[in-house]
Amino acid sequence: MEYLIIKWLHIVSSTLLFGTGIGSAFYMLFSSLSRDVRAIAVVSRHVVRADWLFTATTVVFQPLSGFYMIHLAGYPLTSAWIVWSIALYLVAGACWLPVVWLQIRMRDMAQASARDNLALPALYWRYLRIWTALGIPAFVALVIVFYLMTAKPM
Repeated sequence: MEYLIIKWLHIVSSTLLFGTGIGSAFYMLFSSLSRDVRAIAVVSRHVVRADWLFTATTVVFQPLSGFYMIHLAGYPLTSAWIVWSIALYLVAGACWLPVVWLQIRMRDMAQASARDNLALPALYWRYLRIWTALGIPAFVALVIVFYLMTAKPM
């Protein structure tokens, strides 16, 4: 029973991680493309908040619950699907850390522009391009991790 509870928590946590990521990316990207500075300011504030509330907590919980399930199930850490899952999770994390920094800066620029009734600076759009470029490999990596975690190919 313990394994099933941890597995359920792991699945719920991964759903929060992935869902928050894809939802935040969607709203951040499309509010930015609208060029409506006030909308961008509101959305970016909520995206940063969601990253801290949901993404940061699940980023920590995922490996803890995953390693505990590996232990309970008796899988060797050298199993190819586990090694690839860890490597791809680290790739996603390596993309996410600069994304968080970028989002905070983008939020601050949007807040200042909305407050002062100005257009967003060119730096915002540069950061958006980098943010998007980092999001693509993180998304692909997590999709593959989902596959590996469910299929466990040997």
